[in-house]
This record gives sequence, C-alpha cells and structure tokens, in this order.
Amino acid sequence: MGLSAGLGHNGGPELAGLSWRGHCWRTARARLLPNLPLEVVRLRVRRAAELGLDYKTYAGIRASTGHDLVAFLFSSNALRILRQGQALPADRAVKLGAIQSTRLIGLAVPPLAAQTLAEAAPILAQTHSAPPLLGSFNQARDQLRAVLGKTPSDTVLLIGDHGLEAEWCAAGRLAGYLPAARYFGA
Repeated sequence: MGLSAGLGHNGGPELAGLSWRGHCWRTARARLLPNLPLEVVRLRVRRAAELGLDYKTYAGIRASTGHDLVAFLFSSNALRILRQGQALPADRAVKLGAIQSTRLIGLAVPPLAAQTLAEAAPILAQTHSAPPLLGSFNQARDQLRAVLGKTPSDTVLLIGDHGLEAEWCAAGRLAGYLPAARYFGA
C-alpha cells in the first residue's frame, strides 16, 4: 500500500523525480534558444572566427550576455610576458594580429609594469596595471571599472592564465573568462 498523497494533492507527477526534472530542463532550454535564421548563424560563425573563438564559446557568451564582444582583456600571464625584456611570443602575436573589430587591452600582473607590457606587446590598444591577485573584491571591481571606462563590462572577455585571475570576471561583471590554454591552444 502506497503513501497517501495528502490533502490538496492532484495526483500529478512526482516533482522530485529525474524524469520530471529532465522534462522541465528540456522545455526551458527549448524556450531559451530561439530558432535563428541561417544567415544570422552564418554571421555569428564568421564573427566567432574574427575573434579567434570557436562558435560554441562565442554563442554561449552571446546567449548569456545578449551582446557581442567589443574588447578582450589579456593578463600578462596569458600573453606569456612575465618580466621586462620579454617579447610577445610568436604564437600569441599571430593570434592577436588576426583579431578583427575588437579592442585588445593588456593587464600587467605585478611585478610587471603596464609600460613594460605595452613595449613587449605593441599590438595591444591599451595596457593597465592588473588588479592585485590577492586583493579584495572591491579593489578588483574598481580597478576593472577604471580600465574599461565607458565600455559595458558584459561586452568584454577576459583571457587569463591563473585561477585568481578568473575571479576578476565576477568582480568586473565581465562577459566571461577563458583560460589562455583554451584560447591560444595548448
């Protein structure tokens, strides 16, 4: 003999069951993803290629923010510029040189100075000091706001190479974080 459903229960499906949650997920996902015209998909595939991103990553950022990317933030760690006198590695230079219609901003992680990063990677439109890696959330937020100026933060993707850099994404309300190994290739 089973348990009584209780007063007011309509005898519907068990809400804690796996099949019900799966149904809810599929329904919500279908409502979330619009049926895009083929030409829009082609434009977005082309834009992803211009940015040096795979389509799945680009589409995920577009879906979560609702905006196109207008800038990249690269940490000096991601660019493999760790000290004075180093040049931008050739693989990084080629990848950055291929990016179109997007501002490239460098964040110099201490002890590297912003000016040193600018000299090592002249392809960057701007360079700034990075937020302190072990600084507070508020310090990171304020530093990133100063770096971005009037650029909407959810149109900026952060490329980093350290777990602590990933936290800047939340502090700055950025579009996302991508590890350097994934962006530049292993």
